[in-house]
Amino acid sequence: MNEDDLIERLRKVERLFAGATTEGEKQASANARERITKRLNKLRVEQKNVEFKFSLADAWSRKLFLALLRRYDLKPYRRARQRYTTVMVKAPESFINETLWPEYLELSEILQAYLTQVTEKIISESIFADSSDAPELPTKLIE
Repeated sequence: MNEDDLIERLRKVERLFAGATTEGEKQASANARERITKRLNKLRVEQKNVEFKFSLADAWSRKLFLALLRRYDLKPYRRARQRYTTVMVKAPESFINETLWPEYLELSEILQAYLTQVTEKIISESIFADSSDAPELPTKLIE
């Protein structure tokens, strides 16, 4: 997968969560984002915002999640003394559960696969060809 393929796969995920049903909608990422934003604005009127706390394991996941929040005009924050990996946000619960979090999981999976592929390629080409995991030995042989 190259960068253009990655970007297109990420856009397809967005269109999926926007509820794109026609072929024309599936081809328009800007329309997908607009549909999701309209849905969020409607939910903001119908439901109260709930505070959510997310703990993200690594910098890549955190950057992706922050970008996704900001895309939908959600304001991420941390409270004093919270860890750097913690992200707080206030939003309608149904939006988080039905759209934002599932979209994040799909995007994260695609991005992690790409980053793994690139990392393995760079290591095998510049350090050593075999970058596989270390084999596990039986307990008795370890000394």
